[in-house]
Amino acid sequence: MDFALTEEQQRIREAVAKLCERFADEYWLERDREGKFPVQFHQAMARDGWLGIAMPEQFGGAGLGISEAAVMMQAVAESGAGFSGASAVHMNIFGLNPAVVFGTPEQKQRWLPPLIAGRERACFAVTEPNTGLNTKAIQTRAEKRGARYLVSGQKVWISTAQVAEKVLLLARADAGLTLFYTDLDRRHVEVREIDKMGRHAVDSNQVFFDALPVPEEDRIGEEGKGFEYILHGMNPERILIAAELVGLGRCAVGRAAAYAKERVVFGRPIGQNQAIQHPLAANWMALEAANLMAFKAASLYDAGKPCGAEANAAKYLAGEACFDACQQAVMTHGGFGYAREYHVERYLRESFVGRIAPVSRELILCFIAERVLGLPKSY
Repeated sequence: MDFALTEEQQRIREAVAKLCERFADEYWLERDREGKFPVQFHQAMARDGWLGIAMPEQFGGAGLGISEAAVMMQAVAESGAGFSGASAVHMNIFGLNPAVVFGTPEQKQRWLPPLIAGRERACFAVTEPNTGLNTKAIQTRAEKRGARYLVSGQKVWISTAQVAEKVLLLARADAGLTLFYTDLDRRHVEVREIDKMGRHAVDSNQVFFDALPVPEEDRIGEEGKGFEYILHGMNPERILIAAELVGLGRCAVGRAAAYAKERVVFGRPIGQNQAIQHPLAANWMALEAANLMAFKAASLYDAGKPCGAEANAAKYLAGEACFDACQQAVMTHGGFGYAREYHVERYLRESFVGRIAPVSRELILCFIAERVLGLPKSY
């Protein structure tokens, strides 16, 4: 049993970290202040081939596993890019997983190369205002009209819809929930940005579809099996977000420890005080434990083994550990922790992203109680 990164994974980590050095704290601070998509970072990741890390080689990807993708995404978050950087690219890693697995060769040839090259960006449109996590209850309709569908309805909390050219869309057709990957045609789509607490560099939106025409050839797989296809991408999503949460938490702890060594009060560095040391030490331990669970889940997924419990547990543990670490980083800085120029307040705001999405803490606890412990369903 070896818990170390492979040589290839270590090279990935080092190469991505080196790329991220070109996008220092000030870059992300400015993106956060202006609320602008990190185009330069996204294009740099595309130029170096990282956007296709888990995509098939025949379409321009690297053909690697979710373990390698998790290494990459963790390095992005840990660099200080946090969820602003991670959210700008991880749609490529897990968002189109259903298309990679269930799409036809012709569809993948049309869809994947532009995404991998950074020429197109995609958004993921599943959640609706009145259904939340109850995905089976979504109301957006896809009415079949000849060789195309007309999609009407509303989605919410859709990331990157302001800048995306494509949309992975779940809608209700006659046979049931059906999945599409198609053009985000602004003539039939209205996108309203949500003014939110953090991660301002990557937009979140309400999206309104008004008879959006979707060609039949943009349907993924069979009509009525969209929910099944979406489920296939949920474990990779949880694994990657867990890895990102660990990365952001590590960044926060590292910055807090550095400040604690430099900040002198009453003639000695504050890091000499156990009241500062012990919480940060506990944060480090919690993050490393969550990291082990994340990479256990990733290794199981890549081996084709069941990993639902591990993927959900990783996301839960990493979410709690990251939030605690970011909060402690702010408190370690004292009043300066509240100042934007020290960055830790941004980390704290962004830590909520992975704690809330893509599934709540409570539903993960329900999942473990029911699927692992065999307890009766509570909702």
